[in-house]
Amino acid sequence: MKELIALIVRYNKYSLKEGFFQALFVSCAILSILAVGFICLFLFINAIPTIYHIGFFDFIFGLDWYPLEEIFGIFPMIVGSLAVSALAILIGVPIGVFSALYLSLFCKSKLRAFILPIIELLGAIPSVVYGFFGLVVLVPFLADIFGGISGKSLLAASLILSIMILPTIILISKAALDSVPKTYLEGALALGASKEYSVFFVILPAAKSGILASVILGVGRAIGEAMAVIMIAGNQTQIPHSLFDGVRTLTTNIVLEMGYAQGLHREALIANAVVLFVFILLLNISFSLLKRNK
Repeated sequence: MKELIALIVRYNKYSLKEGFFQALFVSCAILSILAVGFICLFLFINAIPTIYHIGFFDFIFGLDWYPLEEIFGIFPMIVGSLAVSALAILIGVPIGVFSALYLSLFCKSKLRAFILPIIELLGAIPSVVYGFFGLVVLVPFLADIFGGISGKSLLAASLILSIMILPTIILISKAALDSVPKTYLEGALALGASKEYSVFFVILPAAKSGILASVILGVGRAIGEAMAVIMIAGNQTQIPHSLFDGVRTLTTNIVLEMGYAQGLHREALIANAVVLFVFILLLNISFSLLKRNK
């Protein structure tokens, strides 16, 4: 009888702990959802009347941005954001994925133990430090190599962003590659395939879900970055016609002008933020659909 009572008491304590932590986890999840919901509510409540006042096509596809004259066209910033992010992804993704392949499948353990902390440290560097590095080193270098340009350009911003997204892509891709069962590689080698062929045609496809997730996070980091870009992109409100033209992105437009904006100008910057938010959301949905189809 005593053993039965002790068992019941122990079960009740376990159930109480389990219930407490379950309630805690659910509360955290609900709090996160509410935070996102309130942010969306704030943005859209302020942005929709502003876009209606300015005119949807004038705001989205307008080529001029003159706040003093209440002319707000963000199309050059949209193009600038797309161009900078696309070039950064084009440079950063292959380097990041190949680096992850090397670290996961080819690198010796002692060398890996030395390289991984450096990559993790690269991810912990503040964006303003990247911007300062680009301003002091990369911009003068580009100006010297390609004479007649200032160096603050689409190319400079893309190069810095490609470096900034490398830790995210490398670490997540490596984790995805490490999670692939070793029997995949052993089976391919047993069938006579070379290690390189097995890696690219067996291991890499098996880890494509995690690698695509790293690309999604890298795209989000590239599009949402402001501080480093603002220091080296030139910040001209124009559609770039070459890699050496200065650009202004959606994020840098907000950072540059929100400090002194008032009235319709301030509301237009909030609408700018909504466009950025919707743009990132659509990209994530597109990648998720692509991932599901594959």
